[in-house]
Amino acid sequence: MTDAPAPRKPLSGPPAAPPRAPLSDRVRVVRNTLPPLIVLVVGAVELLISLLGDPSRELWAHLLFYGLVGPAVTFFSVEWIAEGTRARERAERELRDLYGQLSASHGRLQAVQELMRDLTDAADLGAVLEVAARGAVRVTGATHATLTVPGGLSGSARGETLLSAPSAALHPLKVAIPGGGALLLHFETPPTADTTALTQALAAEVATGVEAARQRTLDLMTLYSVDQSIRAERNMRRLLARVTGTMAGRVGAEARAAYLSDEDGVLRLEYAQDRRGETGGGVAPAFAVRVAGGTGPLIAGGAEACEVFPEARSVLGLPMRDEEGLVGVLMLGDPREDAFGDTRVSLLALMAGQATLAVRNARAYLYSEELAISDERARIAREIHDGVAQSLAFAALKLDVVARKLHSDPAQAETDVRAATTLLREQIREVRRSIFALRPIDLERYGLLETVRRYVLDFAEQNGLKSTLDVTGEVHLSPGDEAVVFRILQESLNNVAKHARAGEVGVTMHGGASQVTLRVRDDGAGFDLEAVTGRVSSAGGLGLAQMRERLQARGGQYRILSSPGHGTVIEAELPQA
Repeated sequence: MTDAPAPRKPLSGPPAAPPRAPLSDRVRVVRNTLPPLIVLVVGAVELLISLLGDPSRELWAHLLFYGLVGPAVTFFSVEWIAEGTRARERAERELRDLYGQLSASHGRLQAVQELMRDLTDAADLGAVLEVAARGAVRVTGATHATLTVPGGLSGSARGETLLSAPSAALHPLKVAIPGGGALLLHFETPPTADTTALTQALAAEVATGVEAARQRTLDLMTLYSVDQSIRAERNMRRLLARVTGTMAGRVGAEARAAYLSDEDGVLRLEYAQDRRGETGGGVAPAFAVRVAGGTGPLIAGGAEACEVFPEARSVLGLPMRDEEGLVGVLMLGDPREDAFGDTRVSLLALMAGQATLAVRNARAYLYSEELAISDERARIAREIHDGVAQSLAFAALKLDVVARKLHSDPAQAETDVRAATTLLREQIREVRRSIFALRPIDLERYGLLETVRRYVLDFAEQNGLKSTLDVTGEVHLSPGDEAVVFRILQESLNNVAKHARAGEVGVTMHGGASQVTLRVRDDGAGFDLEAVTGRVSSAGGLGLAQMRERLQARGGQYRILSSPGHGTVIEAELPQA
């Protein structure tokens, strides 16, 4: 059976007070050895004196020994003991001073530890500066502390003093912060060398806290940039260029690539850029396949890295996965060996997760565009079959009748030819309207306002209408909202051309403080709103209900004001970006 281990002393807390010293060694020696020694010496001296045989000599010998030697021995013995006592007192004073120093150092160490913890918990750079200033006052005992860093940011704190600001009577101490900035302290007494050294150590800790806050801010800004790419970009190549460019810039990588999994589960190069420029297409290297089969980031070097980027000596691979499976792999390359050994891999992995969402969104957008194109083709087919094709067939029948009546009834034949010609011209205009409505518009190239101006002008020329356009205020919409607004304008004008029988149409767009308003007004025949709600228009494929749903899904509103014989007003509102 083993003995229980002795309890360990606590690692924290102030040092224990010094114990009481035992009896002095010199006193113990004198107490134990002096009495028998005196007995022996006295006995020996008395024996020697008795051998003199002369009483007068014996008297002088006794006087000499007991009057001089005895007191001298006693004096030196007591002095020897006193010197030991004084040395012990000096040691006790030194020990008490050391204990006070240790207590003060322990208190400062605790204050420094609290400061480090508070710096770690600070939410942003401003909070770091305020925490650091208060901690510097608490640790050093200064009356005032001011901390400044590059960029114009500063923090200050005041200790236990009645002064609201430093005065000329105080003693300043200014210490530079590594990386830029300074820590300025004011003391009631001149700072000692220990205080200066402590302040310099605090400046180093503050520099670490400031840099950590900057890194957190930069991380948030990087994630925000990637999030903006997800929201604003629908073109897959540009999307991957933005996301990988942001990631490469974050860690200083010179090469980047994105491999996406196709419908057959094969990784294919979608986008890459290195010193040679941008490339695309091709199958994935072995390292990309290995990253795709893993669950986290991997780093390659040597020949495996050169297979990904010819000039790279180190490559970081990040898988893009979600609940539906593998989406692709992102690669970052650098010509330095072990370039990604100390990078913020966790941040890059989080960014790869955002890129996964971005790719899913872009693919869904492309798929929705394909569905819209398919639906538009089906609509055009129905429209040609139900409208233009039947009208052309009717014109063909008319002309067959005209051919039979040409000699028997020339007058009627001429009338039928004119009717067929009118019908053909109407169908030609209908075909032109459909072609104009389907013509692609480059919003990204011209912007919303210029595209609207061009479209309204071309619409008036194509349909023989008088049109006006009035744009006021500042319009700031996201790319997706711009596309919706333009689609609403396109549908509204197509309905005017097809159904309104109008002579003039006016378009106004106003950018207010919180929303953008589009208004399309015509002087046509108007219609009964309840009779046509939900009907799909033949010009653009979107009914009134569908247009309202599109706007409401983006936080907007859609209104129609119309009645037979009084024209139509269409209003669409969307929040400003």
